[in-house]
Amino acid sequence: MALDINIISDCKRGKSYAQERIYDLYSSAMLGICARYAKDISEAEDILQESFIKVFTKISKYDFNTVNSFSAWIKRIVVNTALTHIRDNKKHNLFTDIDNENTDLLSYNSEENEVDYPISQEEILQLIKELPIGYKLVFNLYVFEKYTHQDIAIELNISVSTSKTQLFKARKYLQKTILEKLKKKEFNEKNYKQKVEILL
Repeated sequence: MALDINIISDCKRGKSYAQERIYDLYSSAMLGICARYAKDISEAEDILQESFIKVFTKISKYDFNTVNSFSAWIKRIVVNTALTHIRDNKKHNLFTDIDNENTDLLSYNSEENEVDYPISQEEILQLIKELPIGYKLVFNLYVFEKYTHQDIAIELNISVSTSKTQLFKARKYLQKTILEKLKKKEFNEKNYKQKVEILL
């Protein structure tokens, strides 16, 4: 989305109209990102508010010459805020380290596992929100934020093999859940048939 450079400049100066403009332009898309990490819309809105407080606090450091777009800069803050929020609100370890487990299953070829599901994108995203927290974090970071497993391991303080296994289990969990719901016909019958590439 286009954003006048003057608005960012005015936001750096603390102009309220510029802050409102930036919030209006980006809050809807960023709420969608927050929702992928949160357990419900209330938590997603909390993360969104925390994120924009950080955006307006750190905007003076935004470099107009950076290779990243302004929206990508905001998105990074939102993702980091979501991760911090989850860490701060969880008393126990989110992951089980399985370095010693057999990870041969992780080498499956996604091209051999293409599946068509009569399910909408909205329904897929809802299932992602319902993933166990460890699965959800790795899945979101790998699939949507395009982190490598090495990046995820550093970000979440887990091993690379744990990241790979959490992703594998998340995908299998989603596939199984979708098939179970299809058998029970719990999906909206009006939804179009869509290839679920993110599950492969």
